[in-house]
Amino acid sequence: MKFRCERDVLDRAFSTAGRAISNRGSAPPVMSGLHLHLVGDNLAVVGSDLDLTIRVDSKVGGQEDGVVVLPAKLAADIVRSFDSGQVTMTVDDDGARVVAGRSDFNLRVMSADEFPRFEEPDGDAVTLDAESVSAALEQVVKAASGDDSRPILTGVLLAAEDDGLRFVATDSYRLAVRDLPGTSVLGRDQTVLVPSRALEVTGRLLGDAEELTIRLADREASFVVDDVTIVTRLIEGEFPNYRGLIPSDHPNTLVVGRVALIDAVRRVGLLARDATPVRLSMSSEGLELIAITQDVGQAHETLDSTYEGKDKELTVAFNPGYLLDGLEVSPGDEVRLETIDALKPAVIRSVDVEGFLYLLMPVRVS
Repeated sequence: MKFRCERDVLDRAFSTAGRAISNRGSAPPVMSGLHLHLVGDNLAVVGSDLDLTIRVDSKVGGQEDGVVVLPAKLAADIVRSFDSGQVTMTVDDDGARVVAGRSDFNLRVMSADEFPRFEEPDGDAVTLDAESVSAALEQVVKAASGDDSRPILTGVLLAAEDDGLRFVATDSYRLAVRDLPGTSVLGRDQTVLVPSRALEVTGRLLGDAEELTIRLADREASFVVDDVTIVTRLIEGEFPNYRGLIPSDHPNTLVVGRVALIDAVRRVGLLARDATPVRLSMSSEGLELIAITQDVGQAHETLDSTYEGKDKELTVAFNPGYLLDGLEVSPGDEVRLETIDALKPAVIRSVDVEGFLYLLMPVRVS
């Protein structure tokens, strides 16, 4: 194998495909590598941990076709260290030689025969608007759990709704729901559970893209963004009944400026250490935010707001990080905080924009 290309082309391919590689000790050694396959001027770089696979197709100056597996982290670090300009890679029986300017590296390689074959899932291709899907993923993916001991909660539910597609994620402390009206990907009443890790990678790639192509099979899904293809195994199991978690009625409603509330939570949250919650004290006179940490101090801040409810005054406490996650991705200038009491789930919605809600469990305080 031999080819030449710009350093930035190889850097992007290695770093993007490398996101699929995990550090699981049980994986075969070859899975810590990047699989390179050169045919003509097309270089396909693949990284995988068997559950998630990412392929990047790049145009290079091909001189001799071939296949090789390079140590992923080392190869990526070497290419990233080069200045901008041409990189030449040559692979023979002695290993891989990478040359850029006055830099010359020789790397040992792994057997490409042991690397799993890349195959895209079957299924019809559906093309979606990249901008709308990017916004939906940004709003929902953070709410998925990072705890692999509860695999169901590490996924994002894609569900067919009457008028489009719904994204849902929860880690049992918060729940995010985003609807994309007029978007048809699934059959009637069909749902799939996609690992949040795959969707997080997809979301990062959508920034400058115009379209996202999705294929859904029985056990796998693929997401294509320009020259990058992401293939992931779907999660098997029953997603929680999220509809039952969303209260049908909230007797108390607070309307407040979104950016002002974000800034206030961040300031008051400086005193919320060691999982100390931020308290929101609501009344017709406005909103007061309070954080008290023993042996450290306390913080108070008031905001103009509109409050209506069966309780003339209500104080609800939240994990400040979870609260900020919901506020930061809510659309519009104002948010509506709907509450029942100090212990039941609260819901954040945009006042002006429909299609997104963020449910948050309060924290019990004395």
